Amino acid sequence: MEARTVDDWVSCYQREFGLPVRERGGFVMLPITDRICVVHLPTTRAEKVLAVLREQRREGPVLARQIRWSLLAVPDARPPADVATDLSGLDIDIPAVGSAVMLPTSLGRWSREGCHWVRPPAGHDALPPLSLLLHLALSVVPQRVSTALSESGESGKFRYDRDGVGPR
Repeated sequence: MEARTVDDWVSCYQREFGLPVRERGGFVMLPITDRICVVHLPTTRAEKVLAVLREQRREGPVLARQIRWSLLAVPDARPPADVATDLSGLDIDIPAVGSAVMLPTSLGRWSREGCHWVRPPAGHDALPPLSLLLHLALSVVPQRVSTALSESGESGKFRYDRDGVGPR
């Protein structure tokens, strides 16, 4: 199918990929429901999570924006409050039911929405469970180490950046 308009993309996402998308304000929006959710991760952490999911052959669709990736999942369980605090501290976000995520109207690298598919949806996709994504997101270590005096503040001490973006 060659999708040209937003309505074409809505039909494509619904028919070809089984995603419950809707048109809203001239954009393709994926509503967050009790059947489908999204986890937003910093890019470096998301790359590591996706690598593990690929090894396990459990990866689902992944969207990329400038500094964050969004992984689609099945909401099998919400994290407890203490885990939610840990996630927030790592800049990991789970949008609430009732919110929505904008999807690209292109399968290429550039789209008017400012996002693209790292791993596009496929008709046979079985989305990974949210609990697995969160477990992986908390267990991967996307940190870089710096020993430079100007960056660490102390001679010979290691200093880690939280998300692989640079020294803190």
